[in-house]
Amino acid sequence: MAKSKVGHRRDSGKPHPVDVYVGARVRQRRTLNGMTQTNLGDALGLTFQQVQKYERGTNRISSSRLYGLSRVLDVPVEYFFEDMPPEVATISPAAKKRGTMNELPSYEPDPVVKRETLELVRAYYKIDDAEIRKRVSELIKRVGAAEGKDG
Repeated sequence: MAKSKVGHRRDSGKPHPVDVYVGARVRQRRTLNGMTQTNLGDALGLTFQQVQKYERGTNRISSSRLYGLSRVLDVPVEYFFEDMPPEVATISPAAKKRGTMNELPSYEPDPVVKRETLELVRAYYKIDDAEIRKRVSELIKRVGAAEGKDG
């Protein structure tokens, strides 16, 4: 009997939105910890390519692998599901059986999980002096506000 892939790939061939969300959370935590995909792969006995596939949601993460990721990344397993958008969280494997899977929206990762944003946050928190951190924050807010007026 063939293995069922219910809940994994939609008929469009795109990864399941839950897998994409969990992968984005893996990437977010890895980046915040200052790890490369190679570092994480080495810690788990994987190649960096496999880590890439997990982070994109193209390969599903098994429960045992998710547990290993939580240990290496120093977060509870629940971390990977926290703040999941309701439209993603309510997708059930039964939706594919009912033929409604294609009607569901794709999940686009939050811009906050972009590498640039995560690196900026890591660098910001490396500033020990609270007054300097405050000035940097104010500078970024002023530049952003000025850009918003121009654009």
